[in-house]
Amino acid sequence: MTARTTARVEDPLVLESGGLCVVLDVSGGVPRVLHWGSPFGAQSSDRAFLAALPESQHGADGLAGAPRSPAVLPEQSAGWVGTPGLDGHRGGAAFSTAFLPVRRSVTGAAGSGQTVTVDSADPVARLSLVTTVEVTATGVLRLRAALTNEGDDGYTVDSVRLALPVPVEAQELLDFAGRHLRERSPQRRPFGVGTHLREGRRGRTGSDATVLLVAGTPGFGFRHGEVWAVHTAWSGNHATYAELGLSGVRVLGGGEVLLPGEVILAPGGTYTSPWLYASYGEGLDALADSFHRQLRARPVHRSAPRPVVLNTWEAVYFEHDLSSLIALAELGAKVGAERFVLDDGWFLGRRDDRAGLGDWQVDRAVWPDGLGPLVRAVRALGMDFGLWFEPEMVNENSEAARAHPEWILAPGERLPLEGRHQQVLNLTLPAAFDHVLGAMSALVGEYAVDYVKWDHNRDLTEAGDRRTGAARVHEQTLAAYALMDELRSLHPGLEIESCSSGGGRVDLEVLQRTDRIWASDCIDPLERQRIQRWTSLLLPPELIGSHVGAPTAHTTGRTHSLAFRAATALFGSFGIEWDLRTASPAQLDELSAWVALYKEERTLLHGGTSVHCDYPDDAYWAHGVVAPDRRRALFTFVGMDTSLAAQPGRMRLPGLDPGLRYRVEPIHLSDGALTRTSGGPPSWWTEPCTVSGRVLAAVGLQAPMLYPEQALLVRLVAAG
Repeated sequence: MTARTTARVEDPLVLESGGLCVVLDVSGGVPRVLHWGSPFGAQSSDRAFLAALPESQHGADGLAGAPRSPAVLPEQSAGWVGTPGLDGHRGGAAFSTAFLPVRRSVTGAAGSGQTVTVDSADPVARLSLVTTVEVTATGVLRLRAALTNEGDDGYTVDSVRLALPVPVEAQELLDFAGRHLRERSPQRRPFGVGTHLREGRRGRTGSDATVLLVAGTPGFGFRHGEVWAVHTAWSGNHATYAELGLSGVRVLGGGEVLLPGEVILAPGGTYTSPWLYASYGEGLDALADSFHRQLRARPVHRSAPRPVVLNTWEAVYFEHDLSSLIALAELGAKVGAERFVLDDGWFLGRRDDRAGLGDWQVDRAVWPDGLGPLVRAVRALGMDFGLWFEPEMVNENSEAARAHPEWILAPGERLPLEGRHQQVLNLTLPAAFDHVLGAMSALVGEYAVDYVKWDHNRDLTEAGDRRTGAARVHEQTLAAYALMDELRSLHPGLEIESCSSGGGRVDLEVLQRTDRIWASDCIDPLERQRIQRWTSLLLPPELIGSHVGAPTAHTTGRTHSLAFRAATALFGSFGIEWDLRTASPAQLDELSAWVALYKEERTLLHGGTSVHCDYPDDAYWAHGVVAPDRRRALFTFVGMDTSLAAQPGRMRLPGLDPGLRYRVEPIHLSDGALTRTSGGPPSWWTEPCTVSGRVLAAVGLQAPMLYPEQALLVRLVAAG
């Protein structure tokens, strides 16, 4: 049962859950994290030492009484001269705060999740603050702040940034760059003096957003080294940063980026920051596992097996006709697809991407009888039906834009530059919001739509209210969340996929209301190996949409075997995005076998622990998923490139039970993956083999000699 306790003010709180320990100083107006990392089983005899930690950390920058590390909302009044926690003012005054404690509460219990809430006030600035620090049952730390204007005039909020200190051992940074079709590309650097700032000003999370900002011990990898990471959970403009001052204090932090004048608190008004999520682990796999468990614990998380999706985009693009789509659905059902998603091109005037957005009505010129005949055919084949929308966007060439030009987000009369031939619909206007919600809800209801692919293909540049010229990214982000929430409320059971030019809206706040993300518009399996490797630091496989495309990739022109395409898609939420009418009977049979394997193993893939091998030669990768009871695992060996080594070495397989013996079962679904070398394939590939988990972790399996852009699968099953 949840308990409410009140500890002595001078005692730091020790919060432990899910393999994470947080030591929190709550003696001031804003809580201060003194330690977050591995649990140490604090005893009563440790209390005196922990209570002295705040005092032992004083004296930064020569300011008398200044703490060495900042509170989670850093204040200059406490001696912090780095990135401020609150930037704001009251008509040019009250620019610096000094919050004093009012009350605090602790709920929960060690091991099951604990939350600390600290209420504080600055009577001079006439502000109050509620700071929430939570250690979840899954070992994730998250915090946010709610600022309220207690004065009788307006208070302007320019930014709210939350911060967490990391120890001196955190000498190296890992974050991610990206672009459309190449999301989440890693970049590493020393943790040097200054601020490493990753800002997103696209009005959406962005293809270039860093899914995590990681600080760690030098040379950390998936299985070794201490790592600390933060994630700013917000789908609009945002910032995530690492900062090292001359005092030697290192922090990771983040928050929303507010445009000028976006948040002016009226008397009694409150601004609540996005959640800043954080995780710690021994190696990136441990850190990622905390996030995976956190997402799997969401109330909205789908426990049913993730269906095999057949998406029509790269199969037919805008060429919609009933007979072709029914033929595609029949072939999809033949190979085992369970959900048919009709992508872009079905609505009024939508023959290309230059018209129609905002007019969410079925185009009777293409669909004279509506979508009913297609939906009935799909359901008769035993599949769910899904439909593509881009609800936040509008083409200037649309009935909606012609009738309501004031619905377009703009700084005034001048329209922003077009992006993808489209503008952004101002969902902060009730009439525009109701227009979109009503149209979507009517279609979802009429056709009993099971699944919405929710796209968002344009940055929010110059996003303002056209009538007033006021910036609207903050309110637009909240309106997009509200639209998703309302649609799901009207249609319980509806699933939503977060897509934004592919992987441009991947964050933990949109995932509170969505069931899958589209990791990238690029389904070239070589690119997808990289994209999915790093996306999985935050998301478990069942949330990462991954499709088998055509033999030659639409986005890169590379040609790959079906084995490589399918083995890559297997470690995600599996789908098909290929015009199966062009596939040979042999290819359809081979694809059917891969779909059957996915169905056989998806309970493991979507409920197990993701692991990666720290193999020093980047030409070869190995990763897998281990069942919770560790009696079963599925690994893939991937040839990413050519290597200087004539033969690869042994790959140590992590995550297994050292006390169990495992049958090594190669999975033969496609021919030709192994090169024809003089030594031939490794012995475990051709001869029955049983080996202990201890040996597999310490010695490993001899890696197969693979051509570049090839993959092999092996299943490990506990003997007996």
